[in-house]
Amino acid sequence: MSANLRAPASRALLPLYGAELLGTALLVFGGVSWVTLMFAPHSPLPALLPDAGLRRALTGALFGLTGTAVTLSPLGRLSGAHLNPAVTFAFWLERQIGAGNAVLYVAAQLLGGVLGAAALLVWGSWGRAVAFGVTRPAPGVGAALACALEAAITFTLVTVIFVLVAHERTRAWTPWSVPPLFALLVWLEAPLTGTSANPARSLGPALVTGTWQDAWVYAAGPLVGAGVATSLIALEVWGTRRIREARLAHFQTPVGRDEQD
Repeated sequence: MSANLRAPASRALLPLYGAELLGTALLVFGGVSWVTLMFAPHSPLPALLPDAGLRRALTGALFGLTGTAVTLSPLGRLSGAHLNPAVTFAFWLERQIGAGNAVLYVAAQLLGGVLGAAALLVWGSWGRAVAFGVTRPAPGVGAALACALEAAITFTLVTVIFVLVAHERTRAWTPWSVPPLFALLVWLEAPLTGTSANPARSLGPALVTGTWQDAWVYAAGPLVGAGVATSLIALEVWGTRRIREARLAHFQTPVGRDEQD
């Protein structure tokens, strides 16, 4: 299916919005399920892997691998697998997606995040033990610092994605960059903010559990980080690049290729 995301939003693009919604739901459910398995007290994994740092790194890698699987699935091939309002915001700043389509993509992602988090209720007491994946600043970490940290990790995520997507030789590796990147980021930063970098991922558990402590951090931080990343990329700080389309997965015959020039 070919789709120009810079064109006005239309009914013809409804399948893309639906794919983005379902893909984000799968990301949140699958990713936070790994958090539950790794950290719920009744899970066997904490006993098998007593080192919390190792479990954080594995959780980040598996969360990222969930996103990779969605990206490479038919859902990702259809929508481009942004799966994150901050990523869509960055593509909009790069003028690779029109404002109307960006708004609908973000709406689909937020709804998908809520649906994915609602499905997490199936974990019952295991899920409650990890607050169903709620992200909030750790004690002693102020909201301003937490916002800066979320901006920093989102800056890193968007920069890596955009630098890889911009070059033909590395474009196909973009989805595979996320698991090792998140292994590192979660290992480093999860004890401080939970390592969200995705407003949809944080909104779902917050809404399902009614936990709104410093919730603005997980919207403002990623958007600021994405904005700074695209600004530096536009200034060619990392070298000359050209992003051709608003998608993370690329194949020999790309789906949804935009007209150029």
